[in-house]
Formats: sequence, structure tokens, C-alpha cells
Amino acid sequence: MSRGRAWLKALFGTPLNALLSLLIGGTLLLLIPPLLRWAVINAVWIDPDPASCRAATGACWNFVWAKLGQLLFGIYPHEQRWRPGLVCALIVALLGWSVRPSSWRPRLALFWLLALTAIFWLMGGGLGLPPVPSALWGGLPVTLILTVVAIGLGFPIGVLLALGRRSPLPALRMASVVFIEAVRGLPLLSILFVASIMLPLFLPESLLPDKFTRALVALTLFASAYFAEVVRGGLQAIPKGQFEAAASLSLPFWKAQRLVILPQAIRIVIPALANTVIVMIKNTSLVLVVGLFDIISSGKAALADPAWPSPAAETYLFIGAIFFVISFGFARFADFLEQRGKTSP
Repeated sequence: MSRGRAWLKALFGTPLNALLSLLIGGTLLLLIPPLLRWAVINAVWIDPDPASCRAATGACWNFVWAKLGQLLFGIYPHEQRWRPGLVCALIVALLGWSVRPSSWRPRLALFWLLALTAIFWLMGGGLGLPPVPSALWGGLPVTLILTVVAIGLGFPIGVLLALGRRSPLPALRMASVVFIEAVRGLPLLSILFVASIMLPLFLPESLLPDKFTRALVALTLFASAYFAEVVRGGLQAIPKGQFEAAASLSLPFWKAQRLVILPQAIRIVIPALANTVIVMIKNTSLVLVVGLFDIISSGKAALADPAWPSPAAETYLFIGAIFFVISFGFARFADFLEQRGKTSP
């Protein structure tokens, strides 16, 4: 059967499918033309004059263009914005390089460690660069750093917690259970509030990390608890014979986990891991409630400019598109991993 005939059969093969196809098609015909007129035909694109935005009958994309630096980099000093721009390019380049199977070597962790050192040096300054406190960091770099570090550190911690929860040692098992259940039983907002507002009440100022570091630690611990339960599900799905086979080879515990158990467990739970990662990518936007200037906070600050008519729809569509690209890109990478796992021996 040709592809065209297969599509026709799928759309109109039964009375119910035909009815649903007609309803969806009619709805799209009603919605798409006015949306195109608003978003493209009648839109203002690059005119820097705010008056053109007020007079426009369509979208004011010129506001996004005029405020692009503020949207992407927040309140970071204007003359130093090349630094967060370089940070974004470095993170994207490393992510693109890291998804290649040929790069999955132990040296990858070293490259990321060196890259993160360079990223925090570029953002914070020192050693030849003017210092910029984390209170002035903002926009896309903050979102990317929170995402990469929270997921990159949260996953290995989650694996250790999952192994600890299945440990025959009662103290280790109980400690893992208490941590996982305590973190999963609390909203992320409450954990962020504890890290950003309550922690300063218990620590002297000389020992207190800055607000960005506290939020980063809170996100990492939150992610690790959810990763732990996902990985534990994969461990429980592995047949008992695999554990017995590893034991029959006299493999030490950690070597058996690294070579036999964990690769199979992680392969089983790739869809669940991908879902958790995507949720964490979007959860980074919650740091705005504790005063961190992520990309959503940058958008809200840009909309406060009285010279412009505050085109909120266009601004949040632009921000949403950034989150969509990040989440969609990782979802496609997860699909690649899942297909690769099916074809691997």
C-alpha cells in the first residue's frame, strides 16, 4: 500500500476517524489564517520605534528584537555581555558534542569539568576579567547553567541513591529512603525557599553560599531524588539471573554494576529518564520566585519598560520557544538512545 493511501485510510478509514479528521481540519482552517495574519502578515519585525508597536494590528516582534540582549542576558552588565554569550555558545557546543556516541569516553567528564570551570570564571570574573556577582547574572545563561549542572550532578547522585535504597545494609538503605521520600514529598518551591530564605537563618554569613549556589544545590538534590526512583525501577526490572551471572563471574560489586547491571537498567528506563529531565528543564524557571534572574525574569523586566506597550504574548512566546527547543532537542536525543538500545546486542 502506498504511503498516500495509508494516510487516507488512517484519516478516513472508519466513520469515527473521518468525523474526527473533519473536525480537526475545520478547526485548523478557522484558527490558522488569523494566526498567520497576527504573527506574520500584520506583524512588525525590526522597527526600533515603540510607536510602530502601538500602531501595529499584528504581533510586535520588534519588541523582542529591541530587547533581545535584556531577554537573553538579563541585568548582566551591558559592556560585559559577550561573556554570557560565550557561555551559552560553549554550553550548546558541548551538548552537541556530548550526544555523539564516539565522544562517550571517560575524558568527556574531564572536558565538562574544565568547561564548567571556564563557565563560572566567565560569568563571575576574576583572573583578568572584571568580577560580576551572581546577583547580576541573568537570562539564558542562568537557565542553561542550572539545567546542565542540576541534571549532570543529580543523575549520578540519583544512581547512588537507587543503589543505596536496594542495599542490604540497613543504615544505608534507611538513609536513602528517608532522603528520597523527604525530597519527593516536598514541592520544589518549598525546597528553594528553604535554601534561599531559611538557610541564612542557621548559617553565619561567612559560611553562607550565594543565592545562585543555594538554588543550584536545591535543584540538584531535587533532581537526584526523582532520578533515584526512576533508576530503581530499572534495577527492579532486571531479571535475577543477571545478578547471579555477574556474581558467578566473581565481579566486584561496583564493576558488576558498571558493566552488567546499570547499563541494562538505564536502557530500560530511558523514556522515564527523558521525562524527568524535561520536567527539570522547565522546573529551572521556578528560581524566579527566590529572586534569581532566569530568562522568564528577564522577560518580565523587559515588559516593565514604559516606552513600549508591553507585548506579553510575543515575549512569552519567544521564551517558550527557547524552552521548547531545549526540551524537544533532548526528547529527540532520548529517542535516539532508545532506538540505539533496541539495535544494540
